[in-house]
Amino acid sequence: MKSLCIALIAILTVIAPSLNRAVARLDLNKYAGKWYSLYSIPTMFDKGTRETTTTYTLNNDGYYNVVTCAKKGEDDEIHTYTSKLFPDKDNNGEMKAQFIWPIKVDYWIIDIASDYSYVVVGHPDHKFLFIMSRKPSLDKRVYDELVEKCRAMGYPVEKLISQQHKG
Repeated sequence: MKSLCIALIAILTVIAPSLNRAVARLDLNKYAGKWYSLYSIPTMFDKGTRETTTTYTLNNDGYYNVVTCAKKGEDDEIHTYTSKLFPDKDNNGEMKAQFIWPIKVDYWIIDIASDYSYVVVGHPDHKFLFIMSRKPSLDKRVYDELVEKCRAMGYPVEKLISQQHKG
C-alpha cells in the first residue's frame, strides 16, 4: 500500500501543471525600458493590435509610468496609450496594472531572462499572457521553451497571437 501511495504521488507530480506564480524578485531598474510585445493572449484593451511596444519608466514614487504604442487592424496609424504599473512591496514580480483609474489588474512577471532580454507576463487566473522581448524578434527555440513553460502553468497557449513585428 505504501508503495502504491508513493507511486501515485510521483505520477501526480509529473502530470500536474507547474504552479502559476510570479518571479520572487525583479530588478525594477533593469525591467525599465522598451519591450516589444511579440505574442499575446490579448486583453480586451489590446484585441486586434499589432506591432505593439511598451516603454516602462520607473519614477521616484516606485511605480512605472507606462506608454504603449500599437497599430490596430489594417490601419498603419500608431495609437498611444498610457497606464501605470505598481510593483508589490513584498514580491515585486507581482504587480498591478492600472489602465483606468481606480481599477487595478494583476500583472505578474512569470518568467524573465537573467539578462532581461525577454519577459513573460501573466495573470493568476490565466486571463492573459504576453511574451515580450527587447528586440522585435525572439529565437524560435527560446519561444518554444517559453510556450511549453506557459502550457505547463495552465495557460491556453493555443490562443497566443503574433503581434506581427517585422524583424
